[in-house]
Amino acid sequence: MSLSLVLIVLASAFLHAFWNAMVKGSADKTIVLGLIALGHVVPGIIIATQAPLPGWAAVPYIIASTLIHWGYYYFLNLAYRIGDLSLVYPITRGLAPVLVALGAQIWIGESLPGLAWLGIFSVSAGVMVLSQGIFKTEVPKLSMVAAVIVAAIVAAYSLVDGVGVRLSDSIMGYIAWLFIAEAFVALFIFKTQWQRLRMMPLKPCLLGFLGGILSATAYALVLYAKTEAPLGVVSALRETSVIFAALIGVFWFGEGPKTRRLLAGVIVAFGTIMIGLAH
Repeated sequence: MSLSLVLIVLASAFLHAFWNAMVKGSADKTIVLGLIALGHVVPGIIIATQAPLPGWAAVPYIIASTLIHWGYYYFLNLAYRIGDLSLVYPITRGLAPVLVALGAQIWIGESLPGLAWLGIFSVSAGVMVLSQGIFKTEVPKLSMVAAVIVAAIVAAYSLVDGVGVRLSDSIMGYIAWLFIAEAFVALFIFKTQWQRLRMMPLKPCLLGFLGGILSATAYALVLYAKTEAPLGVVSALRETSVIFAALIGVFWFGEGPKTRRLLAGVIVAFGTIMIGLAH
């Protein structure tokens, strides 16, 4: 794997952690998430003009993934509204690969190698470090619950998209229309929260829309890397986003305890990297 590809995947990891930080730091997370969903539409339209249609077999999966994303945005909003970035992000990104690996074993019969199980145990240990003493502190317990639900939702749409893209006539066409379909999520949020949208200053609106562009760019970069390098290596390197999020949470937002959050981020990242390398 060349240095340029490594840098591309690391850029993707950082962008994913960064747009999550933008949501965490925003005053109105619901509206910002709607703008992020809308920000996916523009790259989707651009890709759709260049890629073949995904085919009718993929349509039910695009619809299902879009509906699942409604739940993703709702619970991500809840998690960041009451929980820290350095707590929520490692749980959502760490548990998701675990649930995907276990779900793939149950749903489509993929067996898990020993390296994957090592990763699963490592992620579990990282989450235990994060949750240590949570019931004796003022950390909102609901943030942990919301983060676990987000992880389950990420696993659900990952499995749906994993099957859908295999049935699609065009991988890029599937991704393009998946992005375009997020317009329905954005429209629903804006329709139900129109007054709040109107009260939002222009700058945070532009930043929210930019967050959607960054999110789509992060996904596009990692997809490109997967066409040029082994999938497992790319997926593993991509999970360094957990470390980026922990660093942003601790040093930008001043979250703590610092040592525990950073240690947990490294442990969770190690586990997800092992799961990625196992595939």
